[in-house]
Amino acid sequence: MAMVVVGGGLAGASAVEELREQGYDGDVVLLGAERHLPYHRPPLSKEVLLGTEAADSTDVHDAQWYADRHVEVRTATPARRIDRRRRVLETEAGAVPYERLLLATGSEPRRLAVAGAVHLRTRDDARALRAALLERPRLLVVGGGWIGLEVTAAARAAGCEVTVLEPQAQPLLGVLGERVGAAFADLHRDHGVDLRLGTAYDGQEADLVLVAVGAVPRVDLAADAGLEVDNGVLVDATLRSSDPLVLAAGDIAAHDHPTLGRLRVEHWDNAIEQGRAAARVMLGGSEPYDRTPYFFTDQYDLGAEYVGHVPREHRDDVVVLGALAARQAVVLWHDGAGRVLGGLHLNEWDAVDDLRALVGRTVDPALLVDSPEVDLAQLVRRTR
Repeated sequence: MAMVVVGGGLAGASAVEELREQGYDGDVVLLGAERHLPYHRPPLSKEVLLGTEAADSTDVHDAQWYADRHVEVRTATPARRIDRRRRVLETEAGAVPYERLLLATGSEPRRLAVAGAVHLRTRDDARALRAALLERPRLLVVGGGWIGLEVTAAARAAGCEVTVLEPQAQPLLGVLGERVGAAFADLHRDHGVDLRLGTAYDGQEADLVLVAVGAVPRVDLAADAGLEVDNGVLVDATLRSSDPLVLAAGDIAAHDHPTLGRLRVEHWDNAIEQGRAAARVMLGGSEPYDRTPYFFTDQYDLGAEYVGHVPREHRDDVVVLGALAARQAVVLWHDGAGRVLGGLHLNEWDAVDDLRALVGRTVDPALLVDSPEVDLAQLVRRTR
């Protein structure tokens, strides 16, 4: 029997890489539903749409890498059923017995009833959208989240007229809160975007409509196998599901984080690190996955990195160091008693290590006040 990974994305690729790096010399099988080898998704809404990187250049590894490490990769091979009693994964091409099984099937775009709408999830989606943007259509983006805003920035760089519909009071409100969300609204308006807040899609017309209203985890395979699911596959701190022989990682994993509680993270860093952690557990490890969530975004001349996880009730408990309006700043979220819950930098590229050092630590609440200066080192020295 083999170590079997279902899902040809970054979590799956990271898992098989870790299995070999840890010295496992048994059979390893990676199955992906797409026709491509595993690839990085962040460039799809950034460099690929901007035309600075080819879609085909986003592979995690080339075919020879997998061959050299005796990893059997089966592309265009979706999994159909898990027979947990027999420890077999069933596909249209036949059954695959497993010793341990990792589910890394990712997520898919949430759909709306919008005729002719496009979505951005796969490499093929990105290639088609890039070609469409070069025709300079009037683009309507439904949803002001990360994907919607990154596509908006790429479309403006291509010379497109762009309207963004966001039903909430600010873009990214559920992640960044009112004050920081407003800074992203200003960014896009400064670049000529018609940003309509508090506005849902109601038949507005455009040459091209992109729906970017979030994603849902692909849990059908797990649910049909009788695994516990709730907004993802429920896994413990070590990424084991309700069946200890079956693990989950990446977008699909509703993870019982040792310090942050139950959460599901749909970001690049999480896919890499959870894939690696799951592989170690497949080999007998028992270390909890306790990495702090991280993500990044690039929009126009703005680069930002975020560390942490801020509960909804604290998303407006913010401190701004620097100049938010000038987009040269660090934002810290806190719980009111000095504990730093999350941090975001805007074009402060030396800040991320200090942010990692601050998040989860406590400082004197008197120090958590707005300041025109960015001096994270002082705060790091005052943590406890």
